[in-house]
Amino acid sequence: MPVRKEEAVESLGQQSLLMPAWIKSALAANDRLKFYLSVLQSAMQHAAHPDAEAPDWSRDATQLGLHDSRWVEELPTSAYLDDGVLVFPQIAQLMTCLATDIAVMSRPVLDAGNNAGSPEAIRRDAWVKKLQVYGGQDGLHRHELTSLTHGSRKDGDSLHLLIMDLHKRLNVLSGEIATETIDGAHVWQIHDTDRPLVEAFMRGLHRTFPLKFSHPGLDTAVTRDGKRLLIQNDIGTNDVHVLVMEVSGLTISLTYSDLHAGRFDFFREMLAEIGFEWTVRDPVTTGTLNEGKPYWVGNAVLRSRNGKALQRNLESVASRIVFVIDWNRARKRLQMFVRKSAAISLLSRAARDECGHMGWLFAGGERLVFEAMQSVESEVFRVGDRLDGVIGESASEDFLFELMRISTAMLLNDQPIALIADESRLLLTRLLRKRSYEFDLLAEHAALGHALAQGLCEALESGATDLVALASRAKYWEREADHVVMQARQRSERQDRWLPVVDYLVKADDVCDALEESIFNLTLIFQPESDTLPVPVQALLVQLAESTLTAIQDQVRAIQIARQIVEQNDPMDGEPFLQALWHMLRSERICDDLLRKTRLTALKHLRQDPVLLSLVNELAATIERTTDCLLAAGFALRQMMFSKSALPT
Repeated sequence: MPVRKEEAVESLGQQSLLMPAWIKSALAANDRLKFYLSVLQSAMQHAAHPDAEAPDWSRDATQLGLHDSRWVEELPTSAYLDDGVLVFPQIAQLMTCLATDIAVMSRPVLDAGNNAGSPEAIRRDAWVKKLQVYGGQDGLHRHELTSLTHGSRKDGDSLHLLIMDLHKRLNVLSGEIATETIDGAHVWQIHDTDRPLVEAFMRGLHRTFPLKFSHPGLDTAVTRDGKRLLIQNDIGTNDVHVLVMEVSGLTISLTYSDLHAGRFDFFREMLAEIGFEWTVRDPVTTGTLNEGKPYWVGNAVLRSRNGKALQRNLESVASRIVFVIDWNRARKRLQMFVRKSAAISLLSRAARDECGHMGWLFAGGERLVFEAMQSVESEVFRVGDRLDGVIGESASEDFLFELMRISTAMLLNDQPIALIADESRLLLTRLLRKRSYEFDLLAEHAALGHALAQGLCEALESGATDLVALASRAKYWEREADHVVMQARQRSERQDRWLPVVDYLVKADDVCDALEESIFNLTLIFQPESDTLPVPVQALLVQLAESTLTAIQDQVRAIQIARQIVEQNDPMDGEPFLQALWHMLRSERICDDLLRKTRLTALKHLRQDPVLLSLVNELAATIERTTDCLLAAGFALRQMMFSKSALPT
């Protein structure tokens, strides 16, 4: 079925914009009708002379926009004569296309004004009914075939003659609609005061127009309907992807329809940043549009302060349109490397930067990335690896965005695609040399341990304040820490360089386990019916927890210094790293002493309450065990750095 933008415009309620679109579609339908009749005559000739080579209609079909045309191309070779009847399996499809395009071609001539009951309209309707009858048959008799294709008026009416008559009427009608072009926009019946508004819209459109490259779309039609200036932009090739704007006074009212909910939200958010206020309808289903499937429609309004602001707003709207062309295809390609939310974030970033995504798609899209991943050392990427799974989401987004920016810039400067592929490989290589991605996981795990230690300190200082909620959060943090360890283990199964990372994280995970257990023990001590702890006991537990928190802060600092050493490749920076590890050792010794003091003080004050004494001793021992685990993790981190040859031995 042909794409019908005019139906979408009509469904959005803007009748004044229809006639030029109707005429354009009618002329395209005229070309298709003549093509179909030529193929039908070719089928008859080949059926009569099956040994002769059948013509190739594929190029003609492509030029007419018939991308799903295999059935048309196969029609001549599949047809055969059976007792004077031309039999071909595609007869129902062919008759449907003929009837559809006759309706499209005749619409501006016969369906506008008071032509519905005219002789030509009756003639058109009779042919549509006849085509429906033919579509239910197995083939066409010779006289039926002749009635479709002959061009002699003395032999009576034919579909071909009707097409010729409608074409003449269309040519006359085209001449009657006075149009002009303003900066590429097709305009008619506008006022002189409208010209600056049209120019402002087209200025924004031209600013980003090159970013669509050779993709079709962005044709603009403008007319005036009473007090309203109407602007339609033909965004792309899909029949429901339409943008219609009204300008009345200083107010811009916009109606936008899209078959993709994600792209609809993307466009809505872009215009919301300009200042538009949106009203979004429920999904709509309209006849033949979008093959009868639901699509999304929304209205947006922006009121400008003055005439200059109105022009700026029109320019801003127009500059955003190019970024929804092929948006969904780009999103799907990006999702091969990052999560869906990250892919959408990348497309938003490319729109704000006005580099767009079409350059990347035209330069090869996902193929550029896959080839770059294959070109670096095999120890980095293995078959089946995702980009964000190896180098992390943040780095992946930075790489993909820079690749989109480079692709656009180089294509706009007429650089060859092969050169863009080289740039892609160099970009990824530089990125891998600059960063050590295992430290992302180390830092994430250490941050979870820090959150647990801080929660423990705050709970001990405040007593029984909201301990149930804290215990729930602690359990979540501990599970998140386990998940980090699992990520490292999965990577170590593919890449041996991750084995020291796993060794460190396993030991560091014991820290998180001990802290989560400490918070649980605290909930047992501060039961609602329990008395508060003696002040000396609670003070020592707070000191113990704070010393542990200090040790974890030293751990976080050591990881950050280690990252800098590896990324800057400077062994002379190893002294601060070793000092951070020494501070962790000192904290472990301090906690040993505090554990003994806590036990002695608890025995002195809680001798009469053996259950509480036991719980306090267990809590203190668990907190102290945290620093023992930290010390083991610190030695593992030190060994990992030596294995990288990042520290002087």
